[in-house]
Amino acid sequence: MRDRWADRFEQILEDHLMPTCDETGLEIDDIVATVGEDLFTSTVWACAFEDFLTREFDDGGNAIDDYLKRRGWKETASVRTYMAALRNSTMSLYEVSDIVRGTSFRARDLIRGGEPVLISERSATRALKPWDRIAARVVQVGSQTRISGGVLTFEHETSEAFIEAVHNFEKLSSEEKRELAQATGRDFDDTVIADLSPTERLRAINPMFTSFWLVDLIDRTAAPEIPDLRNAEGDELVMCEVRYPLAAGTTADDVRAVLEACSEFRPASATSWNWISQEKPAAASRAGEQSPQSLTFETWHEDGTLVLGNVELENKALVLSVNSRQRSDLGRALLSEILGRCVGQPSVKTESVEQIMASRDVAEPQEFVIPEEERCAIIHDQMDRHYRSVLDEPVPVLGGETPRAAVKTENGRVKVAEWLKMMENRTAKSGDHNSAMASYNFSWLWTELGISELRR
Repeated sequence: MRDRWADRFEQILEDHLMPTCDETGLEIDDIVATVGEDLFTSTVWACAFEDFLTREFDDGGNAIDDYLKRRGWKETASVRTYMAALRNSTMSLYEVSDIVRGTSFRARDLIRGGEPVLISERSATRALKPWDRIAARVVQVGSQTRISGGVLTFEHETSEAFIEAVHNFEKLSSEEKRELAQATGRDFDDTVIADLSPTERLRAINPMFTSFWLVDLIDRTAAPEIPDLRNAEGDELVMCEVRYPLAAGTTADDVRAVLEACSEFRPASATSWNWISQEKPAAASRAGEQSPQSLTFETWHEDGTLVLGNVELENKALVLSVNSRQRSDLGRALLSEILGRCVGQPSVKTESVEQIMASRDVAEPQEFVIPEEERCAIIHDQMDRHYRSVLDEPVPVLGGETPRAAVKTENGRVKVAEWLKMMENRTAKSGDHNSAMASYNFSWLWTELGISELRR
């Protein structure tokens, strides 16, 4: 709180915030209100403070050096060791793996490279998910490697944009370099910038970590992203119900006889049928429409047959339920052809993912009577069958190649590893680490594809 240090810290805090103000048009107070004071303090303020603690100012002064000189005698030896380690630390971007709850995790530096390091950590391991990407300071304290308190968890796309910005550092114009020098409180010319080591460069652009993370968080807070949900053919997920009234004189037995004579309908009960696919899903035909972040949801029979929809015989009506408008059109055409005059003109009702989510907020909660262990086993079995099928299907993010084909080249192996990491990370974030989805073990996929050595 001394004037000498307070003014310097305020300037550094502004360095971490002003680019976000310029990008979003928000004032600093608005940013705090949007993020929430607690999160702002534990992330943005903490990162700015640790940046401040590592700075060596024009007069050669450093806050930690000054504190240890004046007050170091009040601290324990371990605290002094930690502060000295923090004094020389640099924030970087790390990929998280091998999480042991309450004990440790491994972190791979995505900027400077090298092998993953084992981080001794308790509290952070309870929130981290496999393949999370975090901005943090790694410090060596005695025999243990730790992270400091200021940690930012990056979305995958934002982390990729940050990495690209760092690697394109040399391509900045002279004006951009001058702005960077001014923003980071440093005075260096083009020649000095080119000569900076990766660590020095990271130290110089430290506020960029906060800016990238903060702008992304504010954007997602203002406009929450709804997942891109699709079916096996790449169609947008829309719940469709096609309801056929039974014609006068038509009986349930009449409808049952027609459906059971058609090979595309497989009996599920006395009054319901699964509409099944007669061929492999045509995912490749519309692969270009899917984004790398698309999530695929489907139902498959044990024999690997894709279930396109369900048909239910109700009182004086036949109801087709499918998960896309395209399937609704195909199913309606098929049923109208085979049933003919047995049914009247159908009515169609659709419900988007947004509408489903909105109705869920006001719906009465449903109680599940399936024991958790059995439910988990069912979900894991479905996921096993789904992913085993996916290995032989074209994947857009792999350039339309199947995973099995892509791993035959060195570049393809790297792409498949990144694809698996993204799937595993998304699944782990679907609930707490004990939930059925989040606890699914992806390791067999890496082994199946022969790239287990890349799972680090």
